[in-house]
Amino acid sequence: MKGNVMKCNTTAAAVALAVLALSSVTASAQEAAPEHQVSYNAALTSDYRYRGLSQTSFDPALQGGADYVHGPTGWYVGTWLSTIKWTKDLGGDGNIEWDIYGGKRGQLGESVTYDVGGLYYLYPSNSLSPSANTFELYGRLGFGPAYVKYSRSTTNLFGTANSKGSGYLDVGADIDVGNGFLLNLHAGRQEVRHNSQYSYTDYKVGVTKDLGVATVSLAWIKANTNAYLNPEGKNLGKSGAILTVSKTF
Repeated sequence: MKGNVMKCNTTAAAVALAVLALSSVTASAQEAAPEHQVSYNAALTSDYRYRGLSQTSFDPALQGGADYVHGPTGWYVGTWLSTIKWTKDLGGDGNIEWDIYGGKRGQLGESVTYDVGGLYYLYPSNSLSPSANTFELYGRLGFGPAYVKYSRSTTNLFGTANSKGSGYLDVGADIDVGNGFLLNLHAGRQEVRHNSQYSYTDYKVGVTKDLGVATVSLAWIKANTNAYLNPEGKNLGKSGAILTVSKTF
């Protein structure tokens, strides 16, 4: 859940600035990429967790989106939607999260990638004050299977008053462990500016398997906080096993 019961690190900020400064794509990658790439995705998950917190009060969610990439340059735009409950749980309205994003990704070396862009989280008719709608800038560096990403809000963060400039540091890895299985590891730190009572750390350990007809993921997720509760008083960051079935086409 984001907001008041929701959905800066100097090193992380430096990483993001370094990514912005190193934004050239290698010639070989440019030549190999198709000019126009369009993909679609759909998913059903047993509990939509975002940064460790349940957005659906532990209920399942339907999700889907579309992406366009200009292969030679790495510029991209996309959109993604999910069912949610947290805006209504906070006394507002709406049951949809609609993400709109764009940016540029590419290679900095044989095994180093970058991704920089912006993401707008739109909650139609959320009627919360401050509004739940949020915009973040992000920078990501990939090192083989590992990555580090930093996101920084330019608005209030998911309805939390006076939280402009909040940051989220995300580090993790997706490791091929054989037989088509990926081990998914993640740790994140959400800093909510001027609202330290809502800052927390979250973790994820999971495994993903592409079965051809669909991709199945099972993950253990937890957020170390007691500040985010649903209307029944349940901790939205409590540890839980999350099953997701998805398809990209």
